[in-house]
Amino acid sequence: MTVSTRTHSYEINGKQYKAYIASHGKAAPTVILCHAWAGRTHIENAKADAFAALGYTAIAIDLFGSDVVGSSTDECQALITPFMEDRGKLRDLLLANIDEMKKLDDVDASNVAVTGYCFGGLCAMDAARANADVKGVISFHGLFAAPDKTADEIKPKMLVLHGWDDPMVPPTDVVALGEELTKANADWQLHAYGGTMHAFTNPEANDPDFGTVYDADADRRSWQSTIEFLEELFG
Repeated sequence: MTVSTRTHSYEINGKQYKAYIASHGKAAPTVILCHAWAGRTHIENAKADAFAALGYTAIAIDLFGSDVVGSSTDECQALITPFMEDRGKLRDLLLANIDEMKKLDDVDASNVAVTGYCFGGLCAMDAARANADVKGVISFHGLFAAPDKTADEIKPKMLVLHGWDDPMVPPTDVVALGEELTKANADWQLHAYGGTMHAFTNPEANDPDFGTVYDADADRRSWQSTIEFLEELFG
């Protein structure tokens, strides 16, 4: 199974963005990846490669602008703050990105899932909360805070993969998410990994004081759950 990769430049509301695409050169069920707070980096590109190896078209989208990447905690925080403060702005940009990617020849527009990591996990859940025209979403160690506006009934299926010891998402937030999704009659599941902090799928995460630590077991288990979820979604 040959996978080819390329970058794809596109424009939304007059601003330039650049995505990374891994595909087999033909229309296939598609996974759209939302990046963490630093922007689209080699980490998201590698995740896209992994999804493509499963047979999907995988697209790591860009939410900050072409080649914009944060290199420090302060820079990364500055990149996500406008979106955390205006979730409507984030929602509109996510939906525009999804619509843009569906135009590509190697995307099966009727079979799309959205996933994301950290900030991107929140983005994936916000896509579901906005009832984006996708079959499901997957959040890896995402932030859980609900936006001001959520659909009365969430239609995309949801898989939430969470480190129980994530200091950025305490147990009270986990309970609040379950209550939110249940109220919206969502088809949702949440897997929490004990002894696991934030960023558990990122092999470069090694800052226990900040709460970001790679965990090989949680990485492996969450990936297996993702494979099964996508098979159910697109089966």
